[in-house]
Amino acid sequence: MTDNVTPEGVDQPARAARIRDDIVAGRTALGIELGSTRIKACLVGPDSAPVAAGAHEWENQLVDRRWTYALEDVWAGLQAAYAALVADVEERYGVRPTTYGALGVSAMMHGYLAFDASDELLVPFRTWRNTSTGPAAAELSALLGHNIPLRWSVAHLYQAALDDEPHVPDIAFVTTLAGYVHWRLTGEKVLGIGDASGMFPIDTATRDYDATMLASFDTLVAGRGPATRLVDLLPAVRLAGEEAGRLTAEGAALLDPTGTLVAGVPLCPPEGDAGTGMVATGSVAPRTANVSVGTSIFAMVVLEKPLSQVHDELDLVTTPSGELVAMVHCNNGASELGEWAQVFGRFAAALGHPASSDDVFAALLREALEADADGGGLLAYNYLSGEPVTGLTEGRPLVVRTPDSRLTLANLMRTQVYGVFGTLALGMRVLAAEGVELDAMFAHGGLFRTEGVAQRLLAAAVDAPVAVGSAAGEGGAWGIAVLAAYLQHADRDLGTYLAQDVFRDARIDVVDPDPDDVRGFAAYLERYEAGLAVERAATEAI
Repeated sequence: MTDNVTPEGVDQPARAARIRDDIVAGRTALGIELGSTRIKACLVGPDSAPVAAGAHEWENQLVDRRWTYALEDVWAGLQAAYAALVADVEERYGVRPTTYGALGVSAMMHGYLAFDASDELLVPFRTWRNTSTGPAAAELSALLGHNIPLRWSVAHLYQAALDDEPHVPDIAFVTTLAGYVHWRLTGEKVLGIGDASGMFPIDTATRDYDATMLASFDTLVAGRGPATRLVDLLPAVRLAGEEAGRLTAEGAALLDPTGTLVAGVPLCPPEGDAGTGMVATGSVAPRTANVSVGTSIFAMVVLEKPLSQVHDELDLVTTPSGELVAMVHCNNGASELGEWAQVFGRFAAALGHPASSDDVFAALLREALEADADGGGLLAYNYLSGEPVTGLTEGRPLVVRTPDSRLTLANLMRTQVYGVFGTLALGMRVLAAEGVELDAMFAHGGLFRTEGVAQRLLAAAVDAPVAVGSAAGEGGAWGIAVLAAYLQHADRDLGTYLAQDVFRDARIDVVDPDPDDVRGFAAYLERYEAGLAVERAATEAI
């Protein structure tokens, strides 16, 4: 075996030459995802394996008590991430891409982007993180007999109507962040069904917005809402595998101001991060599920049949091909854990031992394995923002302990990881009570790059085996690239394509729940529920 051959026997120079030819010929697929803290671009070859990547860091802003991103930052970030990907391609393969076989855009689900008839933004983008839509969500849920979460687009729209916001009569189009970017790139006002299911309920029989619920909404807002029917304001629904437009000359210039990228690239339907998470883990068939961990954390469980009743803790959304999914969405994920990692990283640097953020994370996560199974009596709440699953409209990050608890680094880090999974576990209990059974639970996100830690503790939290694939850290940018590539394979259903082509040779690592960890997490969760009274008191006092 030479240095030019991988352990799997792949001749690296020959593979690089093939990839270079694919790039020049436009046989690759490009996926771009706008996450909460990073905009990522991922290029895949004909086999859907990643061949290059680029990224740009960004962050939301709290303006007038609303979480938002400026649209100028959207385009600056997209251009930076795309430029980084092109630079990676040039460094690896010595060519600059001018076209692609397909392109896809994904972004944070839900939220509210409202435009007038002149395509002007009426109010700043309201993201999924906002929890100011309680009255609207409650009234709509009762009216429609369908849980309408606070972050859904229709909740934002109806709340604006309830508050008599002056922009409401001028609304001509409402979309999500992915739908907005896709529109600007192609001129098409469309949305993938998975992302659309976070705007308004979907009828899984028609694979479109529920017509009866649309009529009920129009009756409810008559005389105090937009000047037209809701269906005329929403993006048209498209399914995975359907072409959703082509890159225009104006769109190409928006993405690549250098002028190298040419128009005409076909785009797949724009999707939300929940949909790309399902694709990135191959979890689109009934009895499969996945957990995605980032700024938020959510579980997507593909159902065999509808649930018996409406649950406030659960959203009903769809896969990118329109299958019914129960979603446990928690607003707060790994951000607070990241803050602690920064503190310890700075401590190491102050001692004269600076380390990369990845190394700091890895060290702290490995330390968590040395902890008491229940975290030694400590509690950690990761609530940087409100948390609808536990009924909190605002958040206060907290570490709480009793005098007899064991404050060690290991216990602190285990409780921080447990805190990431705490609210999710409460929602998963509702699904268990519904009798929902799973064959597999897959996990993805940067938290799982350190092998064997977050995966093991998540298995304890859900009391089920957790699988992590070799592409777990690639995330949604890879997922939307795969959906873009699927445009050429839509003669088969999405689940079959993923199983036979994308994940056929994938390395999957499965961790079964450790009984001691399961008991420890159960004890932790009991304290976690009781301690929510402290969290609520903190939101009222500070």
